[in-house]
Amino acid sequence: MPRMSPSPTNRPYHHGDLRAALLKSAERTLRDKGVGALSLRELARDAGVSHAAPGRHFKDKQALLDALALDGYERLNQALNAATDPLEQSFEERMTALARAYLGFAVDNPELLELMFARKHDPDSSAQLAAAVDESLGSFTRMIADAQRRGEIVEGDPERITLVAAASLHGLAALIASCALDAEETMSGLGAHVHLLLHGLMPR
Repeated sequence: MPRMSPSPTNRPYHHGDLRAALLKSAERTLRDKGVGALSLRELARDAGVSHAAPGRHFKDKQALLDALALDGYERLNQALNAATDPLEQSFEERMTALARAYLGFAVDNPELLELMFARKHDPDSSAQLAAAVDESLGSFTRMIADAQRRGEIVEGDPERITLVAAASLHGLAALIASCALDAEETMSGLGAHVHLLLHGLMPR
């Protein structure tokens, strides 16, 4: 006799590491169908658990979106933190490595990056997410402040300089996501982009 699939009323409530499974499924849905297709009930069905089970980890869709964005920032921050070696690299080398780490993440995760920036500006987002955003920008700000102490770049507000650099890199990421730029070509020319960003347009 063929085995019948469990109905919504008798699906199991537990699923090992359900939170991780839900986030993985949610990111796949985000990538394939967009944020509008995300639903806790649909994620529960995909995971083979009761529709109430995700509520143990995410009280609503907003909490799920925050968790997805937070996971993205944690992965991005790991990539940024591992990208540079201040003892072995010049400022331009560090800046290029950091830019490559950021743009590499953006190219691999365009839908997730869009969600990360959307949640960043939502007033209802969690304090934990706000801290992750600060850590992400902090990678650039700390590097710039360190370069100023070493006399490698001009004096000035490190946060303002970070804003200029971050806007330039995120602009590249947005152009790649919209297919206005080729990802491989942009990545191969990233060193020249950073050099132009650091040295400006005025003749020397």
